Amino acid sequence: MSVAGDPLVVAPVLIALSTAILSLLARLDLRLQRAVSLLGGVGYTVAVALLFERVVLQGSGVLPYYLSNWPAPYGITFVADGLSASMLALSGVVTLPALVFALVSVSREGQRLSFHPLYHFMIAGVAGAFLTGDVFNLFVWFEVMLMASYVLVVFRSGPDETRAALSYVVLNLLGSAVMLVAIGGLYATTGTLNMAAMAERLANPAAYDVAVAPTLGLATLLLSVFALKAGVVPFHFWVPAAYDAAPDPVTAVLAGVVKKVGVYAVIRLFFTVFAAAEYANGSALDYVGPILLVTAVASTVYGGVAAIGRDRLSELLAFSSIAQIGFVIVPLGVVALAPATAVPASAPGETLAAFGVAAALVYAFNHAIAKALLFLVVGTLRDAVGSADFSELGGLARRTPVLAAGFLLGGLSLIGVPPLVGFFGKLLVFRVAVVGGAAGSGVAATLAWLGLAATLVGAVFTIAYVTRAWNAVFWGDPSGRVETFVPDRWRAGGPDPTGAAADGGYTTTGSRTLVVEVAVVVSLAVALVGFGVGAEFVVDAAATAGDAATDTAGYVDAVLGAERVPVEAGGGEH
Repeated sequence: MSVAGDPLVVAPVLIALSTAILSLLARLDLRLQRAVSLLGGVGYTVAVALLFERVVLQGSGVLPYYLSNWPAPYGITFVADGLSASMLALSGVVTLPALVFALVSVSREGQRLSFHPLYHFMIAGVAGAFLTGDVFNLFVWFEVMLMASYVLVVFRSGPDETRAALSYVVLNLLGSAVMLVAIGGLYATTGTLNMAAMAERLANPAAYDVAVAPTLGLATLLLSVFALKAGVVPFHFWVPAAYDAAPDPVTAVLAGVVKKVGVYAVIRLFFTVFAAAEYANGSALDYVGPILLVTAVASTVYGGVAAIGRDRLSELLAFSSIAQIGFVIVPLGVVALAPATAVPASAPGETLAAFGVAAALVYAFNHAIAKALLFLVVGTLRDAVGSADFSELGGLARRTPVLAAGFLLGGLSLIGVPPLVGFFGKLLVFRVAVVGGAAGSGVAATLAWLGLAATLVGAVFTIAYVTRAWNAVFWGDPSGRVETFVPDRWRAGGPDPTGAAADGGYTTTGSRTLVVEVAVVVSLAVALVGFGVGAEFVVDAAATAGDAATDTAGYVDAVLGAERVPVEAGGGEH
């Protein structure tokens, strides 16, 4: 019988679930509820940091945890490796600042009603998805995350929010149904839901009497679901409305973290599990590579063009998220076409596949922090000025220089200006495309160069819409609304600005609220600079994650273990 494993592996999930339940029980006392929620948020971040330190910094490799001491593949298994620990670290960097922002920006009634339990259930779903070791529980954690986010999207309960939530719910429920069908098919075909066991059986189909061919179609179904979750073109329809409808701290988490769960699922299943299978004309990566690359190129171009034409800052950032997720997917598509290609010694990762995953993770990390920062700037503007429309803003750099500096740093990191972390993320994405194009031949080389061209064009679009947003909101002369609601220069700790509601009426937003909101913005801006200056740390962590994601044998051995339980072909274990 296997030992239960390291309990630190499940700590982030247990802390988030416990916080959700305790904050629900404490709903009659708002101060207690907020204290529980904040304490839980801090505890989650600490647990994630400890797990990251254990797995990535100490190099502990793959850490499994077997629930109730049931060995894999029979029981429920949680697994922490370099990939999952790095994705968890990304979530920890974003979710705590967003929670602090929510404590002062979400109405007292909303917080007492349901905000805190829903927020922590959403985080629990994210952590569970990153740590689960089987595909059915990946579906379960997806649902935990999405059900909480459904309610958070409609939290403000207006007509626009209800319409956005309806679209979000319907599309994601369709995706969930397709995912469940695909998982059922995989179970029927391989006889297991455990990812390590599935990878082992796909690598040795004759030994387990597994028909490999049907799994390719089922994997493609899963790819469409993950693309929907990530908001990749052509599955992006829900993104602008949902991001605009949700409270700003929730939007920061949706864009910064929840989207990345879809990216994680693509990497985990296609680079760790299905990569072990041999199909008639190659591996699963050979088939999904062109799909990933084409959708990434479409996302980069469409999202960039659409963002340039927006007249509201929140909408511009929503379409920007569609474009930026293309930058994350491009290196995955490039390396899928030639995963085993050797890379220069200076590149992170041991193979082109690991290099591509590392590049995707560095850029995803940059996007998570930068986009969370920018959406929280929008939230602060709504509280301070009462609008995010370009036609009603202008000249805010003179009145709110700290907030303006935060927006500028977020925008520059999206553009990729050194020494911000976005520069290194974009540089790695470009380099992966160049290496893939030079090493490949025929269609693979053509697609790699297409990916490079799309990211270069996308970079130009990013410069265009960030510049337009800066000029419309922060540069030039103050607009009439800005003159009315921020009549004097305001900075954190400065004079109390006049709050305004979206309809022009006054709100109760005061100095303390805005100071906390600006402090959160400043903390994320400092993180962007800090991780940029310490980019070597970020790249090294991403390289560890890339090597872990592409080391199928290491993952299988660690999860199934030395005391591996013999399995029969077509067995019915969990």
